[in-house]
Amino acid sequence: MDLELKDKVAVITGGSVGIGLAVAEGLAAEGVHLVLAARQEDRVKSEAKQVAEKFKVRAVGVVADVATPAGTEALVRAAETEFGGVDILINNAGTGSNETVMEAPDEKWQYYWDLHVMAAVRLARGLVPFMRKRGGGVILHNGSICTVQPLWYEPIYNTTKAALLMFSKTLANELIKDNIRVNTINPGLVLTPDWIKTAKQLTADKGGDWQAHLDGVAREYAPINRFATPEEIAHFFVFMCSPRASYSVGSAYFVDGGMLKVVA
Repeated sequence: MDLELKDKVAVITGGSVGIGLAVAEGLAAEGVHLVLAARQEDRVKSEAKQVAEKFKVRAVGVVADVATPAGTEALVRAAETEFGGVDILINNAGTGSNETVMEAPDEKWQYYWDLHVMAAVRLARGLVPFMRKRGGGVILHNGSICTVQPLWYEPIYNTTKAALLMFSKTLANELIKDNIRVNTINPGLVLTPDWIKTAKQLTADKGGDWQAHLDGVAREYAPINRFATPEEIAHFFVFMCSPRASYSVGSAYFVDGGMLKVVA
């Protein structure tokens, strides 16, 4: 199937690892040029170079902490300077948390709010004008199953991801008149480096069998009994960027191996 994406330009936050990098490779395979944002300079520039060489597209790595106004401004400037604008925005940057409501300080709440919500707000304000000039575009938010089904140990993550989902719906209603489609993709368990790092930490004093730990997590939460690969989630992102998904507006899609416990 021709996804009609060749020579489009996409900005991807958190684009140097995990789901973000998998989405970058999936889009590049369709001929999309890329602006990848991440905080670690060596990694984001290296991954951008490798993607460009492998798929014969242009790819730029931008060092930016999108939890800050300066970071989002730098990313918008890079997209304008390198490509004259964008057609696609993937708000993927994010991370899990571990706290209780009673003990978490204000500063931690503020950081996750800036990372999961305000980054999306600021990048929409900065990049939508380019999409309007190009006649339309696509914005996808990487949410989480936790937008509607919380995990007990990360109340800040649950809350800010739920806010991102509502922002996405509201933005979709505002921008569809400009032919800009906004949707949210809510993954379940995905085997990212963060999950592996955490599993290794939790099993370090118990024999170090981190794979067995993750297998247990999958059996507990996902009827499919395994984690998704980042590439499996990326396939859905790539399709949702395509004009083939032209009637999808303001929706939330759960790609979770059956983890969601209610009918949505």
